[in-house]
Parts: sequence; C-alpha cells; structure tokens
Amino acid sequence: MSEFDLHCFSESGNSYKVALMLKLCDADWRPLGVEFFKGATRSAEYRDINVMGEAPVLIHHREGGDLTLSQSGAILIYLSRHFGKFGHKTEAEEFEILRWILFDNHKLTSYTATERFMRHFRGKKGDPAAEFIYGRARDAWKVLDTHLTGRDWVAADRATIADFSLCGYLFWPEQVDADWTEFPAIAAWLERIRALPGWAAPEDLMPSGM
Repeated sequence: MSEFDLHCFSESGNSYKVALMLKLCDADWRPLGVEFFKGATRSAEYRDINVMGEAPVLIHHREGGDLTLSQSGAILIYLSRHFGKFGHKTEAEEFEILRWILFDNHKLTSYTATERFMRHFRGKKGDPAAEFIYGRARDAWKVLDTHLTGRDWVAADRATIADFSLCGYLFWPEQVDADWTEFPAIAAWLERIRALPGWAAPEDLMPSGM
C-alpha cells in the first residue's frame, strides 16, 4: 500500500496542485482516478469520502489511523508540514504564503477554473456570464503578473506551496484562453516551475476524468 492515495483527475488543476507537490517531495503515492465528467463526484459513494463532492481528496495512511483531507490549499499546507519542504521559514513567510493561497482560491483559481469549464469544456464562449468570469480571471492574472515582476517566486526567495497553488490551472494556456506573452512575469515564473527537479505535467501524473 502506498503512503498516500490521491483521488484526482488530470483535467483538475486543483488535483494537479497536490499531485505536483507529492511528485516534487518524492512521496510514496498513487493516483486514484475520479471520472468527474461521468458524474463520479456527485455519487453517494464519493460524497461519503468528501461531502463537498470535489477533487482532490488525499488519504494519508499513517500509524494510528488514516487521515482524509480535502481542499487543495489545506492539503498543500499539510504536506508541507509533513515533508518539511516548500513551506515557510519565518512567521512573515507563513502568512505571506497563506495570503496568496487564499487569493488563489478566492480569485485566481476560482475564476480561471470556472471560465475554463464554461468556455472550453461546455462551449459557452461568448455567453455573457462566461465572458464576465473570463474578465475576472484576467484581472487576477494581472495581479499575479504585477506581483511577480522583478521577483522569481510568489511568497519567498524560493518556491513554496503558494507557487504550486497559483500555477494549478495555468499550464493550459489554450484552454483558459491565455497568451502569456501578455503576462511576461507569469510566463517566466511558469518556466521556473517547470525547471524544478521532478516537475511533471498534469497528464503525466494523473488519469483523465473523462
């Protein structure tokens, strides 16, 4: 049995955040595919695992009993503490990391993932609601690009879980309708993440949810 099981699917940027963290930490883990597009997360069986009906869900098989976690931000914080990697070194860094994870969950991923689902997977490009959400996603990208201008990483002088949280949906520029040449600081930052030892693309880490 692996130490960690991750309920996930490759189209999920939130799943990718956790899968990437596990990969970069050289964890003993296995992906358990979730057939999201076939309604798996709406099933009673899946809701027993996560009442929110979302992926990812991480199960840590540990002495004293399994620990089940959901919500990618919470999982990243847990894994950072468990492995002692990609976390904070000072109190100021701790809250800077948390600040950007919260911004990501509330703004960047929230809008980017929604506009991707509506415009790419549901073919609603041009729909007023979808275009409004796309505009909000672009606003969040502008915030991130401005912050990254003149710096290598989001919350510290090195990669942290804040970077992994924010990048989750940004390796699909065509699917989120992004031209990263408009956001050069994001483009350079994504290349730095790709250069981390052990980096892998979502499709190389998890099965499809189709």
